[in-house]
Amino acid sequence: MTPNQDHRAPANSGPRPTVDDVTHCVEELRDALAVHGITLPSLCADLPTFAGTYAPPAGLVALGNCNTATARQLTAALRKAAVQ
Repeated sequence: MTPNQDHRAPANSGPRPTVDDVTHCVEELRDALAVHGITLPSLCADLPTFAGTYAPPAGLVALGNCNTATARQLTAALRKAAVQ
């Protein structure tokens, strides 16, 4: 990406998600990862984004940090899903 690219979502991208929307999304992602034996301990809703003035949708999911073994599991699961 170039320094001049705008990383904000377009204003017509839909309604701003609520904390409940993002929390539900986090729970669904956590469940989907668990099917593959993957746990991201820091996975959560990024609540400070709701205080910002970003264009909708502003509710972010914080994927957090993971160790290399978890990153490799995630990579393998994504690659396997891509070929199915």
